[in-house]
Amino acid sequence: MRRGPRSKYYEPEKLAKIENLQLLARTVVEGYISGLHRSPFKGFSAEFAEYREYNPGDDLKHFDWKVYARTDKKYVREYEEETNMTATLLLDASASMGYGRHGLTKFDYGCFLAASLTYLMVRQRDQVGLVVFDDEIRDRIPARSSPAHMKYLLDRLETTEPRGHTGIAPTLHAIAEGSNRRGLVILISDLIDDQEEVMNGVQHFRHDRHEVIVFNVFDNAEVEFPFDGLVEFEDLETDERLQTRADVVGEEYRRKFNEFIERYKRDCMAAGADYQFVNTDMPFELMLAEYLSKREKMR
Repeated sequence: MRRGPRSKYYEPEKLAKIENLQLLARTVVEGYISGLHRSPFKGFSAEFAEYREYNPGDDLKHFDWKVYARTDKKYVREYEEETNMTATLLLDASASMGYGRHGLTKFDYGCFLAASLTYLMVRQRDQVGLVVFDDEIRDRIPARSSPAHMKYLLDRLETTEPRGHTGIAPTLHAIAEGSNRRGLVILISDLIDDQEEVMNGVQHFRHDRHEVIVFNVFDNAEVEFPFDGLVEFEDLETDERLQTRADVVGEEYRRKFNEFIERYKRDCMAAGADYQFVNTDMPFELMLAEYLSKREKMR
């Protein structure tokens, strides 16, 4: 039987042609899984059920020392049976994500990240869903865990292009309000939006006891501002143009950019969300492996 074409976010031959991505997303994930002692994403679905009296031989990791200190009574916490995790990938597909100076856009990088994380979690039998948004939800795929579902999700990434205005907070609130079961939420975006509103959306998930990971993606030119002389900049979402001298505004731009990043780092930490800064100049396989390794150690 003849097979149809595979998605570029799943097919190694096409992935290998993308600049700075020497290893394939699937190869990276499979190689990393082989070295894992435990999944970096497991353990979010166990729900506390009730207390019961301690019996000799019970696992002490569930012993409630606080109750013992207050009452001198020995209790253990019982949990409902842990089920497989449900993860939702929120991918920003607004026009600003289409920026990239060397052929690889922020959106491309975000798609590789979404594809690799989907592959990783489906391999460990977790359910993965996808939401693609700009200033509204453009595509929403419910969470499933089958290989066929993974292929369908990656095919949808294949046909998505960045366009439209940014509106992160409304999407976060809409998804949070429709999520009945707590799980893992992974936001992939440049986060170029009102920071207070974005963090209100993140805190909505945290209030509902979801775990949140934020991948804040930037092209290296946005980080370093390597421009000289008279430069004309174009807003990809409004088509507005601004002509200025890079040597005059460069220092102030870098200061503002660093403040922007530091505020997200600080606010995510305060909210209990995991923040990861991503520079598209870093080879994709190294970024993903380093993050997953860090996460495994933290857990």
